[in-house]
Amino acid sequence: MSAAWQESPSGTRFVLRALERYPDRIAFRAGEQQVSYRAALDLIGRMQGVLAKAGVGRGDMVAGLAANRFEAWCAGVAANGLGAATTALHPLGSAADHLAQIMDSSTTVLLLDARFGARAEELASKAAVRASFTLGAAGFGTDLLAAALESSATAIDCSLPDDVALLNYTGGTTGRSKGVLRSHRELTAGFVSILANFPLPSTPRYVAAAPISHAAGLFVAPVLAKGGTVDLLPGFTPESLIKRISDTRANMSLLVPSMIYAMLDDRSWTNEQVKSLELLVYGASPMSPTRLQEGLERLGPVFCQLYGQTECFVISTLAPEDHRSDRPELLASAGHPLADCDVRLIDDDGREVARGERGEICVRAPFAMQGYWKQPELTADTIRGGWIHTGDVAWQDTQGRLYIVDRKKDMVISGGFNIYPRDIEDVLTAHPAVAIAAVIGVPDPKWGEAVKAYIVTRGGTTTDAQALADWIKERKGSTLVPKSFEFVEQLPLTPIGKVNKAALRAPWWANRDRQVN
Repeated sequence: MSAAWQESPSGTRFVLRALERYPDRIAFRAGEQQVSYRAALDLIGRMQGVLAKAGVGRGDMVAGLAANRFEAWCAGVAANGLGAATTALHPLGSAADHLAQIMDSSTTVLLLDARFGARAEELASKAAVRASFTLGAAGFGTDLLAAALESSATAIDCSLPDDVALLNYTGGTTGRSKGVLRSHRELTAGFVSILANFPLPSTPRYVAAAPISHAAGLFVAPVLAKGGTVDLLPGFTPESLIKRISDTRANMSLLVPSMIYAMLDDRSWTNEQVKSLELLVYGASPMSPTRLQEGLERLGPVFCQLYGQTECFVISTLAPEDHRSDRPELLASAGHPLADCDVRLIDDDGREVARGERGEICVRAPFAMQGYWKQPELTADTIRGGWIHTGDVAWQDTQGRLYIVDRKKDMVISGGFNIYPRDIEDVLTAHPAVAIAAVIGVPDPKWGEAVKAYIVTRGGTTTDAQALADWIKERKGSTLVPKSFEFVEQLPLTPIGKVNKAALRAPWWANRDRQVN
């Protein structure tokens, strides 16, 4: 551990200082509601008074299920400031996924948005936790918002640099997802890195259309540190986003490619309505260079790509100046590694490859994960010699830009969500008509990748795609439902009898692979 005078402030202190610095500015917008920095700071303190009275503090894990609400964000800051850690439940996950994450994370306290109704009540009744708080009256638990009105506490920060701050789960669902551990030290380093590596407007007006419980939330604290405003949309539609940008003169947002495609497919808006936009960060899944070119034509030079993983928030960025119509090949790149992220590409023997050659991306950074929650063997396998092995394969051009061409892991990134095939395969093979299932990702012009399932049925039984889709949706949520099903008599096998997924992927990815090179 470094000397005390070398320590950076905790993630909570970073936020509290920002809120103290600009008391009269607008920190959050939610519809017509405006919340000043002073009011947000006051709410955090009042919430801390309620949570502390209930015994919430160091050693607690607070699991939250909430929509895009400033109250939920403030509650997370409040818990962190008391020394507790937080973990976000995916808004689109199934009840089984949520309960699995609550159990795996050793959650002791629930924070549930009353707007989730029956799901919130189910979690409160089934989870073995010490306390449940709700955002709004729900008929169960303690209404944190109502209780905060009766509190007079002021915001404090009791957290230490080594305290666990966040437990982010890979994949956007639980099941076989992994908990990624970050202390306050890594959290603060991530905030500082975003400020250093992304061309945020001088006074950001950030429209958060994607869930701030996940990737979009990375930019909330940095925006506040610059005295900006976070405008929270309850959900995304092209119409609602365009209207909000036009009405508030918003100058930045973060979207996954499928959201951008939906915007581009809507011909009802003009560039005049979004002329205030200075920065549009995109990431979480591959984006079609063709659609990106279309975006440049309609929105102008505002795009900035973010490439990263749950294990390492951001690895590289393709800056706006590299989104060039006269150099379309750059649009297939993931950009340059961040100034504060070390990147090297290695071959299967652990040797660094030359520029232009393919290798696995390995990274180290001050904001990278400490390891996987309660999985020491997997941590040791992933972090070797001080480097995180990402499982992504790429090559670099002569100027250091990364071009990702394949994945060692089976993970599929569809519409910004990380999806693990095993989660779907296990559900499919539990169906009485399914003998074998293999799930892969295939290129998709809208989603970046689409989940495809190959099915071998049991002898004497029948089923169809809709029946299997309903089966998965009921058990795992809509995010994990494949976009297509293909029924086959047999699946290709490797010499040792495993399903040969490389053979299944090959015809789908061959053309794309040639285009990247």
